[in-house]
Amino acid sequence: MNITYYGHSCFELTVNNKRLLFDPFITPNPAAANISLADLKPDYILVSHAHYDHVADLVAVAKSSNAQVICSYEIMSWLVNQGVSNCFAMNIGGNFQFDFGTVRMVAANHSSSFPDGSYGGIAAGFLLTSNEGNVYYSGDTALTHDMQLIPHYAPELALALLPIGNCFTMDVKDAAIAARWVNAKKVIGLHFDTFPPIKINHEEALNIFKEAGKHLVLLGIGEAYSL
Repeated sequence: MNITYYGHSCFELTVNNKRLLFDPFITPNPAAANISLADLKPDYILVSHAHYDHVADLVAVAKSSNAQVICSYEIMSWLVNQGVSNCFAMNIGGNFQFDFGTVRMVAANHSSSFPDGSYGGIAAGFLLTSNEGNVYYSGDTALTHDMQLIPHYAPELALALLPIGNCFTMDVKDAAIAARWVNAKKVIGLHFDTFPPIKINHEEALNIFKEAGKHLVLLGIGEAYSL
């Protein structure tokens, strides 16, 4: 299982020879200027919610790759209106077996609206279970007791991907608590440093996780990580 980070909350997970791209926000991010959308060829795109910093490149990548988009019904309807028909709609609590593993859509405590302000459905996270390991992608969220349900469905996590930037999501201290609740020793941080309000102190963040007995990974844009 390999992971490549494309900045903000966007990364690609390769599992069972399938490429899963999460929350594509690349071209508007100056720090990701070295990432070319033409090089992205996902088999699936998973979208946690409708905010611009998670869907900016969604239509372009979905059309160029013909990847199946896994998302809420509201995001699917929005995509269909823009000519993207290869979608699979889910909602909180539902799960489905795909050819790479099982995806469960789980609760996230966050708002969701499209760039034009229209309703974007409910914000969500994703729990992926597969024979190569289990991964929890929380999406944008506050710390919420719903996270304590994750071990019920996946007692062992190879990895959790959690926001750590504060202001719009939980901060590093809350993310360390979340790591304990979901029973993940390894965490990749997301949703940090992209904008001034979510800049973090990297050394401080790493120490907070170390003191909590957890391991935080802060990837550089374009950097890969293997499990």
